[in-house]
Amino acid sequence: MNLDNPPFSRFTHDGLELAFFDEGDPSGYPVLLIHGFASSANVNWVFPGWLKTLGDAGYRVIAIDNRGHGASDKPHDPALYTPPLMAGDAAALLDHLGISEAHVFGYSMGARLTAFLALAHPDRVRSVVFGGLGIGMVEGVGDWDPIADALLAPSLDVVTHERGRMFRAFADQTKSDRQALAACIMTSRDLLTVEDMARIDMPALIGVGTKDDIAGAPEPLAALMPDARALDIPGRDHMLAVGDKVFKRAVLDFYAEIGGR
Repeated sequence: MNLDNPPFSRFTHDGLELAFFDEGDPSGYPVLLIHGFASSANVNWVFPGWLKTLGDAGYRVIAIDNRGHGASDKPHDPALYTPPLMAGDAAALLDHLGISEAHVFGYSMGARLTAFLALAHPDRVRSVVFGGLGIGMVEGVGDWDPIADALLAPSLDVVTHERGRMFRAFADQTKSDRQALAACIMTSRDLLTVEDMARIDMPALIGVGTKDDIAGAPEPLAALMPDARALDIPGRDHMLAVGDKVFKRAVLDFYAEIGGR
């Protein structure tokens, strides 16, 4: 196992080459990780220690670089970044690996994609963890059009929108394809309805930092779902909640409680 610097493989779906890693215990129950906007499998899951945490606990840990991100292909057409298409990439990765069912754990945009995956393929999803996205899944998370503008601006110096500056700086730090990210943010924000959330009936954990001003609270989202529990991650904002030890312990306890079928 290489839990600190995993090798990536590639597969093709929907005309795109997509990168992923498949680490941990190959005989362990699979956990599929779906990262957030402007992030990558490494930035979201390896660097904050999730791969090591889950791998050391005996899980098979799989993470995809979403289209437009990481080492995956980066088309510039916004029509290619709708949540059903991006969730379809994750389902195709399970097919590629011959995995019939997995725990699915998404952060921020990845949480939304996890919800779309659970709705489209409920038989493939043993449980869901939504990190960094609470009732914003249904009610929205504010105006993100300035994010696209910030990504396409000639430099960070001319960006005045606070959230735009945060994501532009993050994209610059990760050396991302900013045009692909701008295309993604234009069309990847479809909301789920109250009725949609009620249909996601597998066990669910929703973890949001108490200082997260993007996600919306986890408790109202959990209340819409048949088998969901909410977790407040103390003192963490949207960027820092992902690697928090309270979150990690809660996820491990959640998986231990529900097990794999």
